[in-house]
Amino acid sequence: MRIENLIIESIESQLFAENTYIVSKEGQADCIVIDPGFQAEQLVAYLKREQLNPVAILNTHGHSDHIAGNEAMKSDWPAIPLLIGSGDAYKLTDPEANLSAPFGASLVSPPADQELNEGDTIEYAGIPFEILDTPGHSRGHIVFVYRSTKNVIFGGDVLFHGGIGRTDFADGDFGELEHSIQKKLFRFDDETVVFPGHGPPTKIGMEIEQNPFVGIPAGYVRS
Repeated sequence: MRIENLIIESIESQLFAENTYIVSKEGQADCIVIDPGFQAEQLVAYLKREQLNPVAILNTHGHSDHIAGNEAMKSDWPAIPLLIGSGDAYKLTDPEANLSAPFGASLVSPPADQELNEGDTIEYAGIPFEILDTPGHSRGHIVFVYRSTKNVIFGGDVLFHGGIGRTDFADGDFGELEHSIQKKLFRFDDETVVFPGHGPPTKIGMEIEQNPFVGIPAGYVRS
């Protein structure tokens, strides 16, 4: 998919239908990989086949389906930095916290090279992102915001097309998730595109109008 000068490709992991995003600017080989999941071999093969040069790994949060490909990425491109929210950084190396141990996987990732917090700004591959803290699904969850004529949010497991992230994990909280969505994401214009961790892209305006959990059908009132 192309949005202005961004090229956004996705690879869906079969185990949990998680979306890994490869983001680059048109005409450039440098790219960013967001939430590399369980389809690590497919992801690495795609990058090499398309002659893309990953320059950063961004994790929205530390659950196993969003970090499973970190090790493979670091193995093939050891110099690239791995970034994640400060509140979820510990999950990278803790199989209980990243929810892989309950499934018998005991998955660990390389540790973070940089921990992020709300208000931070980063830029890789010529693509600037603002960081928002969006707890609720996971206490240290963050989203990556690209501001332009058409805003883009890489939202992990916060807001889905017609849905929201689960809040029944140990550090999940529906009230926090509702606040993250309504007070932060819903402040963006209606045409802002959200690329979620699962399922198809959506737009902020659609979710305000139709989302049964946090939108107008659930009592949300536009301010």
